This record gives sequence, structure tokens and C-alpha cells, in this order.
Amino acid sequence: MAIRFASFETYKGWLADKATGKTSVGNIFVAGLGAGTSEAIAVVCPMEVVKIRLQAQQHSLVDPLETPRYRNAAHAVYTIVREEGLSTLYRGVSLTALRQATNQGANFTAYQELKKLAHRYQPDLVELPSYQHMIIGLISGAMGPFSNAPIDTIKTRLQKTTWQPEVTAFQRISIVAKDMWRREGVRSFYKGITPRVLRVAPGQAIVFAVYERVRTIIEKISVSPSDDHYTE
Repeated sequence: MAIRFASFETYKGWLADKATGKTSVGNIFVAGLGAGTSEAIAVVCPMEVVKIRLQAQQHSLVDPLETPRYRNAAHAVYTIVREEGLSTLYRGVSLTALRQATNQGANFTAYQELKKLAHRYQPDLVELPSYQHMIIGLISGAMGPFSNAPIDTIKTRLQKTTWQPEVTAFQRISIVAKDMWRREGVRSFYKGITPRVLRVAPGQAIVFAVYERVRTIIEKISVSPSDDHYTE
């Protein structure tokens, strides 16, 4: 979250109009794409590889004393890097970056536009109440999963597969997608969309409400250049 919002605000500032200080809708979307790509490369892809490996590992119910392949996240990272190399943690990074980029592009754009709409209908409000930020965050948070469900499904299945040195990344993606289409049809690309929306949207509602509250507090605190002390 920290990487996402910090990078979004940075890119948004870079893309803002120098004369007005405002950022257009198109540039908001571009800033969201950049934020999603940044978080995907920095932390999301490696952690998702570890999470999927932990969830997919087989553990015998007949013999509960059997030691699982990965004991915890740290052990999973160590084992994966030792046996398969560091690059394995970035398996599917292109799809992860594409998913996160489209997700945050849609998320931030929808949030900013819905926020403007709320201000337009409530011109007397300087700041929207937290419950409205939560509602807007809930709606915008659902946009991402619907916009990139096929990408996320292919990425998840790709990260569960074993590494084949002679197969390129594009070939692996193509093989997984064709296999899904042949075996399960178009519906397979949207498997898990309901629980994903139910997980992501409420989380975004809380995140945006907290983000707006913290941002308001920080903006109220300024350093006075004359006496060099904090005023509120």
C-alpha cells in the first residue's frame, strides 16, 4: 500500500499541468498504471509466488506428522531461491505488472472521478465525510478485478507450474491460456471473480478512507518558514 500510494502521488505530480497544478483524467490513469507496475515489481510478484506455492503444496492428511515442503514464507523464499534461482520469484512478473497496472489505473481513475462527482453535488463541503470516501473506494475497488480477471487467472495458474528452461515466458502464457480455453472454456478466465471482488473492494473502501484522513491531517500540519516550528 505504501509503495502504491507513494508512487501514485509521485507520478501524479510529475504529470500535473505546470500552470494549474491539476492532473487530467488520462494522466491519472497513467499514474495509476505506473503505481501498479511499481508495486508489482517491488513486492507483489515475489510475495504472490510464495503465497501460491504455500497454498498449493500437498500435505498428507493420512500422516499429519509429514513435514510439508515449505514450513513458512521465509523458508519458502529460501527453498525457491536455492533450488530454482532468484528469477523464479519473478515468474509471471509481466502478467502481475499488467494486472496491477490495469487494476490501479482503473481504481485510481474511478476514485478520482467519483470523488469529483460527489463534490459537484455537494459544493458546500470542503472535505467529503469518511463514509462517502468508503463508498467511493468500495465502488472503485471493484473496478480493477472486473477489468483484469483473465490476466489474474492466467498469472495464478502460471505461477503454480514447474519451471521449464526451454520454454519462453510468452510460450508458457500461451500454453496456459490455450489449455484453459480448451478444457474449461471462457468461464475459466473469470473463475474466482466473486471472492476476489468481495476481498478487494471492502479493503479498498477502508484504505481510501484512512488515506484521505491521514492526507488531510498531514496537509494541515505545515512548517512555518519564519519561526521554523509546526503550526496546525
